[in-house]
Amino acid sequence: MKINSIFRLTLIFCIVFLSPMQNFGQKNIVDSDLKHWPAGVSPEEIGKRLSEHFVIRPLPVAPGKVTYPEDCTWYGALTFASLTKDSKLMARLEERFKPLLGADSVLIPAPDHVDNTVFGAVPLELYLITRDPEYLTLGKRIADSQWAPPEEVQTPEAKAFYRKGFTPQTRMWIDDMYMITAVQVQAYRATGDKKYIERAAREMVLYLDSLQRPNGLFFHAPDVPFFWGRGNGWVAAGMSELLSSLPKNNADRPRIMEGYKKMMASLLKYQAENGTWRQLIDQPDSWNETSGTGMFAFAMITGVKNGWLDKYIFGAAARKAWLGLVSYIDNSDDLRKVCEGTGKKNDRQYYLDRKRNVGDLHGQAPVLWCASALLR
Repeated sequence: MKINSIFRLTLIFCIVFLSPMQNFGQKNIVDSDLKHWPAGVSPEEIGKRLSEHFVIRPLPVAPGKVTYPEDCTWYGALTFASLTKDSKLMARLEERFKPLLGADSVLIPAPDHVDNTVFGAVPLELYLITRDPEYLTLGKRIADSQWAPPEEVQTPEAKAFYRKGFTPQTRMWIDDMYMITAVQVQAYRATGDKKYIERAAREMVLYLDSLQRPNGLFFHAPDVPFFWGRGNGWVAAGMSELLSSLPKNNADRPRIMEGYKKMMASLLKYQAENGTWRQLIDQPDSWNETSGTGMFAFAMITGVKNGWLDKYIFGAAARKAWLGLVSYIDNSDDLRKVCEGTGKKNDRQYYLDRKRNVGDLHGQAPVLWCASALLR
């Protein structure tokens, strides 16, 4: 009788206490799952839709020259096509580029500013996929130009940064930490020459030390004390790209990883219920913005996939962000609520009043980065 009583008590304990714990564990696994998706929102489906939508757009999207939002979208479409082994899409993306090697070369921006120099990431990605040396030559020329000695027309500040080993294109806007990082990391991936990634790492530490605040987020610039969504997104995406390729023995890696993890932890606190982040991250009366959301999702997905972040906590945030993000894609494959191109201004209302664009490549690009990250 005593044995039966002990058995009954054990059974009751298992039912009352262990079953809910098991269900909780299963819920954690489901909530943080980055592999299985409802129909219509998988990275394969979304990436294909947005890549096909991009490849038929006229070149360039903006008149006069290829601009950085187009570069970033092109890069995302190329990585997606490569990861999915979609040879037809890849061929169309390459054919779209080939005129820039000849008659349309005037559309390539002069590599004299961070927004122009990021163009180099596209031919370098094409080289990594095709091994065509013509793409390597173009991409290396642009990456090297970013660290070329400053001309007399450039500012004393640019010359001072160059003397300290930084690019003369340094301007201390957080946007730069994707624009500079992307092309230098791509040059390292294409050549194996450590000078490129070491440049990017030193530059990232400079920006971390100068602009990251105690809460882990970044002011848009030293004189603009606002946590603008996409601006912080550029940093998050830049750190993710950099850490993905930065050698483990690089002296700057611990500092960059510290800054990255501090930022990711802070972002958890500000994620909205629908999975997005806001135009001004820390201000709940600000509107939900999708380009920054895509960049933060990309950073978290990359961190979980590489084991830098807790797979349950940040996997759940990343899944929630992806599902929230794709809910803003309309039937024309255009992302809604994308902040328009934005300069810096020490004025809160300036950021709140920015246009909420539809189909803006500032937003299309990070969706493609997320799709690629989820497939890696």
